[in-house]
Amino acid sequence: MEDTFNNLVTYGYIGLFIYSLGGGFIGLVAAGVLSFMGKMDLSLSIAIAFAGNALGDILLFWLTRYQKSMMVEGLHKHRRKLALSHILMKKHGDWVIFIQKFIYGLKTVVPIAIALTKYDFKKFAILNIFAAAIWALVFGLSSYYFGAALSKFAIYINDNKWLAPVILVAIGGTVWLYMEKVTKKKKKK
Repeated sequence: MEDTFNNLVTYGYIGLFIYSLGGGFIGLVAAGVLSFMGKMDLSLSIAIAFAGNALGDILLFWLTRYQKSMMVEGLHKHRRKLALSHILMKKHGDWVIFIQKFIYGLKTVVPIAIALTKYDFKKFAILNIFAAAIWALVFGLSSYYFGAALSKFAIYINDNKWLAPVILVAIGGTVWLYMEKVTKKKKKK
């Protein structure tokens, strides 16, 4: 177990940055708990997760806007999520940039959907940076302050290994059902 902690201290910040490029929620929570345990630095973890998260969405936006043909090929399976993102953008406006940081399944699709519109790149970048800062502070500080409870939960999961897959399937199934429901085609009357 001590080897694992040493590896996390050595490579944890690099992994956190790379993982945060595509979301980073679990990585940031883990870094917050490890900061609580004294194995990582909380301020540095939050800053790294913020930088990775902000940069990841800006890169998605940029790639979609300026490399549209390449990006659209891979999005064929996600047409309904893109349509949902467009609807959310029309309904909630700029708030979608903030909301998407906290909703699993929309984090990568929303910047792509926004980039397919005529939305201003500079405005997106500024709002995204602000949203990434809020996201990093909320999850980084929350996981640090709830570090005792989260580490006890991790120990409980480690002792009851059968529980982890059950929890993952339940969470994944819930997200999948939600996405299926909100992106379902409505029958014409």
